Amino acid sequence: MNKLLKKKVLIPIFAVVFLVVGSSYKSDFFEIAKQIEIFTTLFKELNMNYVDETNPAELMDTAIKNMLDELDPYTKFLNEQDVEAYKINNAGEYSGIGSTVRSYKDKLVIIEPYKDYPADKAGLKAGDEIIKIGDIKVSDFDDNASELLKGANNTTVKITYKRQGETKTTTITRAAVEVDAVPFYKMVDDKTGYIVLAKFNAKASKQTKEALIDLKGQGAEKIILDLRGNPGGLLSEAINVTNLFVKKGELIVTTKSKVKKFNREYKTKNKAVDTEIPLVVLVNGSSASASEIVSGSLQDLDRAVVMGARSFGKGLVQRPLKLTYGTQLKVTISRYFTPSGRCIQSLDYWNRDEDNNAVRNTAFNEFKTRNGRKVKDGGGVLPDIEVTTAKANSLTTALLNNSVIFDFATDYYYKNQLDNINNFKFSNADFQSFKNYVSKSDFSFETKIEKAIKEVMANKEDVVFNSTVVNEFKNLLVTIDKSKTEALEIHKKEIQSKLKDEIVKRYFYRDGLYKYYLQNDDAILVATELLGNTSKYEGILK
Repeated sequence: MNKLLKKKVLIPIFAVVFLVVGSSYKSDFFEIAKQIEIFTTLFKELNMNYVDETNPAELMDTAIKNMLDELDPYTKFLNEQDVEAYKINNAGEYSGIGSTVRSYKDKLVIIEPYKDYPADKAGLKAGDEIIKIGDIKVSDFDDNASELLKGANNTTVKITYKRQGETKTTTITRAAVEVDAVPFYKMVDDKTGYIVLAKFNAKASKQTKEALIDLKGQGAEKIILDLRGNPGGLLSEAINVTNLFVKKGELIVTTKSKVKKFNREYKTKNKAVDTEIPLVVLVNGSSASASEIVSGSLQDLDRAVVMGARSFGKGLVQRPLKLTYGTQLKVTISRYFTPSGRCIQSLDYWNRDEDNNAVRNTAFNEFKTRNGRKVKDGGGVLPDIEVTTAKANSLTTALLNNSVIFDFATDYYYKNQLDNINNFKFSNADFQSFKNYVSKSDFSFETKIEKAIKEVMANKEDVVFNSTVVNEFKNLLVTIDKSKTEALEIHKKEIQSKLKDEIVKRYFYRDGLYKYYLQNDDAILVATELLGNTSKYEGILK
């Protein structure tokens, strides 16, 4: 072996030895190396010797996804397309048709076309089912077919879709789509400003600041910041948004990790816009992550009254780590803590029940805000004032997740004309129509009690009971099933609120929905009333 060849061989060997020795302080390093070697050998032998042709890329993709599924839902492998989508989501800009789309096995459904963007201009409506993009059938496409809708500006795409049973076609010219972090802001009355912060992309703090300054210029002496439905985003933007209302140098969030370099304290770095203006922050069960950092820190610092319903409860921080071939690992690196010391993480993904579902935290610890008010951890941000219609329940969630409310709104849109938002009233007769719609649909959901009864009935080897008991169980299940219809009436306010939201968007887009909120939304009305009562507002914070 010549010297040059020896050098080429020895350098990698020394590198490996150095890596092993340099990392030997980690007790699990040998185990990691061992498992990697086992997997590499297995993967090679499987692909070389399996009886049929294998697809190494698909096998690896499945293996990675199954491995990460054992952790938390935020730790994900991002292929090259995913990395691009992740960047677009954070930047708030992309090129496409300008619509929210939901992917199913055999179709794509338009959820919300953005006003004056290509999909809207081409006449697409919420509820339209895309079955073909160009010459490609959605049902034949293995990956997420919605990617086919994206493309360079001014390129065209032909779409075949179904609407109310009728097949139609249209050609859409793609364009640049800007996703605003602040899609709407306006004066509620002559002294109260309202700002919707929909996501924490790179534009969040800049657009919130612009809205705040503009509203103050219009005479706003009080502010309502709406974070309902905001799923979060960039940690830095959450801190910058909070900084608009609190002074420079204020501790907003602390992150703690097993990796020392990820342990950090994040403080505000800029001069605030207004540290005194009375502030109400609206949250609900879909306000997560960065939304909870803003609402939780403002609550801990007694800088705002938080109103609505308990937030989602995501107290985990992710970071994208670069891998090979343009891929990344978005991995949970730490937990974050609000100024009072709270971690508001609701689900424990490292302890699971018999169905492998994450266990919800039930033991809450008590902390104190700057003024000594009691707050708790472990279950999202609990509002200072609860608003009934903002609260979630299993029935309403099931109706939303199964698209029952969405599908009813589609049906309503094609049966009712509405030209003026001020004329919209969702009557008791309309709600009865919804109840009839639900009863005729294939919608069903299983309560915890039903599940427990069915499990007991299934375990005949472990539990001994006679036919009378079995019949009693069956009768109880029938009674529970009937009571679900009654539950629609029990949760009428919450369900009706979701129905109104979906219906108003069909006629007047999201901008119209926010305008409708100003006069009709319970949380905004309660917040406006609170801000008009200075002694009550200050009394809550003190």
